[in-house]
Amino acid sequence: MAFPVNRPRRLRRTESLRRLVRETHLAPEQLVLPLFVRGGANVRRPIDAMPGVSQTSVDEMLRDAERAATHGVGGVLLFGIPDEKDATGSHAWDDNGPVQHAVRALKRELPELVVITDVCLCEYTDHGHCGVLANGDVDNDATLELLAREAVSHAHAGADIVAPSDMMDGRVAAIRRALDHAHFAHTPILSYAAKFASVFYGPFREAAESTPRSGDRRGYQMDPSNAREAVREVRLDLDEGADAVMVKPAGPYLDVIARVRRTTLVPLAAYQVSGEFAMIKAAAERGWLDGERAMMESLTAIRRAGADIIISYFAIDAATRLR
Repeated sequence: MAFPVNRPRRLRRTESLRRLVRETHLAPEQLVLPLFVRGGANVRRPIDAMPGVSQTSVDEMLRDAERAATHGVGGVLLFGIPDEKDATGSHAWDDNGPVQHAVRALKRELPELVVITDVCLCEYTDHGHCGVLANGDVDNDATLELLAREAVSHAHAGADIVAPSDMMDGRVAAIRRALDHAHFAHTPILSYAAKFASVFYGPFREAAESTPRSGDRRGYQMDPSNAREAVREVRLDLDEGADAVMVKPAGPYLDVIARVRRTTLVPLAAYQVSGEFAMIKAAAERGWLDGERAMMESLTAIRRAGADIIISYFAIDAATRLR
């Protein structure tokens, strides 16, 4: 009986051999932890659909951020929940808002931790959409100035990176001009360049209190069927001055991550969104799969597809295992 000369299993025999030949490496500094910040003190409101995730006041947020930093997590991504909302989301650029307060606290207490701020209006508008409404539709061009004001406010507070997630056409250029005019030419923009209208955002809407009161976001977020369009969106945002780009969600769009990676050399982020996190948590709680292995396998897949930065609610748990 002829035996094969080529035996790939030889290099899989032990953990040491597997480590030696491993192609894809995941490190804590590649991970970013999303945090939901609101006003008050000693506030920690658990999110039912996202076990272990909470809305917090700034003092409690600092505890979570310190844990992240201690375990080597590369950065945090801040979302704000204001006490009041209005039609234009005016509290988004309030210098005393939760995000601005959180940024100042983080740069004071944990100056080495990268602070990224989400730039969008959905958490701040009383209608829940990512821009101002005109005759029931989101007015793209009227929204740009407001997003730029929000980004400048975040930069003024000390944000290391601003990350527009609204999917308005032209928002990167508007934000870049506003930042440069306000003497923040050094502040990078991480654009949510390919953000799809996904069902997997469901738990996030609870966490950010941003569910639209009418309609949905399919008129401005991308159709899940389109991959070539994602490349177009990325190229447009880079032409407008984006320093890094993002694909969101991550797991269901690994092909898009890989396609974007092949077309650009800038840093590429991917967001493992709330629904991806919740599915793994729910299955693990029911004993249907090993939660820790599912966490690491999913993150490794995102990295393998080409992401340099992974935004994930698993960031601390994964970093703990990686160190």
